[in-house]
Amino acid sequence: MSVPASFRPFLFALGTVLMLALLAFSAQRMDLGRISTSAANILTGQSDNRPAIADQFWPLQLETREEWTARSADTANLPAFTHIETQIVQERQLDPETLRTVTANVHRTSLVHPFGYALDVAAKMLESIEIAIWGTLLAVCLGLPLALLRASAIGLPAPIRSASRMICAALRAVPELLVALILVAAIGFGPPAGILALGFHAAGFLGRFFADAMEDADQKPVGALRATGAGRLVTFAMAIVPQVRGPFASSTLYILDRNVRMAAVIGIVGAGGIGQELKGRIDMYDYGHVTTIVIAIFIVVLALDEIAVRLRRHT
Repeated sequence: MSVPASFRPFLFALGTVLMLALLAFSAQRMDLGRISTSAANILTGQSDNRPAIADQFWPLQLETREEWTARSADTANLPAFTHIETQIVQERQLDPETLRTVTANVHRTSLVHPFGYALDVAAKMLESIEIAIWGTLLAVCLGLPLALLRASAIGLPAPIRSASRMICAALRAVPELLVALILVAAIGFGPPAGILALGFHAAGFLGRFFADAMEDADQKPVGALRATGAGRLVTFAMAIVPQVRGPFASSTLYILDRNVRMAAVIGIVGAGGIGQELKGRIDMYDYGHVTTIVIAIFIVVLALDEIAVRLRRHT
């Protein structure tokens, strides 16, 4: 049933008003007012006598300190780039006479590694990159067979194609974080759980991307080879692969870029990499260390994006 043209502006206005009303109701349920009020006050230290969180994120932390107890050691033979530093810090101590805690100034001597924490973050970031690379390789190994099974260009029966599509959809449906949480409980903490979580989830995407690329390929060479009696594998290798190498490479680079970012996230639940360090520093309110980690993640993602752009130009 068609709506008269004279009523369409009224219906559009009514729909707009209803949508705005629903958004207003949802905003109240989601407590969005805190984004512009309480959150801003907390960041600037103007709410509930809390310290300004924004101030605690700077300066970023690059050094590490070790308690120096070797008083008689030769300070001329310290490790490279390190130095001894003595600070006066305030500590709470028990007064033996009054049996009350008092604040006392204590001299604390430390061995300072100027870039010790930066090197620790670099090592953890390298671990995250390795997790992402292995996860991407696993995704390619799983996604390519799934794509071959679901692509109509290969000519497999419809039930097999439908089953492959459902498997790809199931792999995409479960977020990496949830998969990582389950795998950490099943096989323990560390990179293996992260690799499997990223690989399984990304395989669903690559299965679809690769299949779509094969569907978009020109089917004339496929038909010509089939007319000569060529088998499915020969047809795939000779008629489809030359057309889909570029899309395959582009999709794989996208998944790698995505996995590098997600490797930092799944580490929060114990799946290895920089995410574990990030979670630990947040729990200890070491926001200067958090800033260092976030900057490291940003630099790595930016560098990988530039590398991906250059590689796409040659595919």
